[in-house]
Amino acid sequence: MSRSSGGKVRGTGRTTLEQVAALAGVSIMTASRALSQPQLVSEATRAKVEKAVDELGYVPNRAARALASAQSHVIVVLVPSLTNAVFPAVLEGIHDAVGPSRYQLLIGNTHYSDAEEEKLLRIYLQSNPDGILLSSLSHSAPVAQMLAASRVPVVSMMDLADDPQQLSVGFSQLDAGVEMTRHLIRRGYKRIGFIGAQLDERTLRRADGYRQAMREAGLADPRLEIMVPNPSNIALGAELMAQMMATAPDCDAVFCCNDDLAHGAIYHCQRKGIRIPQDVAVCGFNDLPASAWMMPSLTTIDTPRYRIGYEAANLLLQLIAGKEPEQRRIDLGFTLRQRESA
Repeated sequence: MSRSSGGKVRGTGRTTLEQVAALAGVSIMTASRALSQPQLVSEATRAKVEKAVDELGYVPNRAARALASAQSHVIVVLVPSLTNAVFPAVLEGIHDAVGPSRYQLLIGNTHYSDAEEEKLLRIYLQSNPDGILLSSLSHSAPVAQMLAASRVPVVSMMDLADDPQQLSVGFSQLDAGVEMTRHLIRRGYKRIGFIGAQLDERTLRRADGYRQAMREAGLADPRLEIMVPNPSNIALGAELMAQMMATAPDCDAVFCCNDDLAHGAIYHCQRKGIRIPQDVAVCGFNDLPASAWMMPSLTTIDTPRYRIGYEAANLLLQLIAGKEPEQRRIDLGFTLRQRESA
């Protein structure tokens, strides 16, 4: 196996710690200590090792270090979407909480797919992560089995677990669905429709909340529900609103499972000359930035997405450090933002 003029082994092209130590004129153990525990070596030694690292372009082998220390300093984060405006805010909170620590984030996008979640976990667990953040409570059987076998601390985000011992940070999606529907009922609406898309577990819990409130008020009617598995977007919201108006022309209010659909519903009504809220009220969920500035402004549920990410990451860091958290189920609540549309 020959060496290049830069001191790299041609077989792998990867500079080794041995080469760094040789160039710095120190032992391998000292070079390793200078990189992983720089406070334990002299400033002069640290400077020599850092100079060798720069010259050789050395990148530490994280996997080897993890095997040696039984820690990878990696936290896995799985979210269902990177384009949905909800989850970048969650990731920002996670990043800010983890930033001051020594941990790095390994982020995966499941695309709302159980199969993709399983595939990503099989890959990421090979990195021996110190903790995992998930954006759902329920999982496929293979995923649940992998998580149990890994014995890695796991915190679920966005909703609250029924089991108080299960680690979760978020708010009750069901209660939020109940509250929005009750708001419409208090406003005098009786033929209240529900439009849902994507049909992930959060949407389904909001729909359950809608049904609960409608039953309590004696207003339940399955014909007022439109639920489709399609990915949610503004165009779909317009299409589903048109369908609602065609199949239930006496509908006087519509609860959309998210703001994207609600925006589309409002645009459809404006094109068709349907007045909001005089002819039909429209409300959404998540309070995206544009919702307060629409004409009319959108009544919606404001969800604490950044705080969910921040608090979930802090909870996980406590667990990794071996501390028993004061709360295993952290309810951050939600806020109903009443505006012009409902």
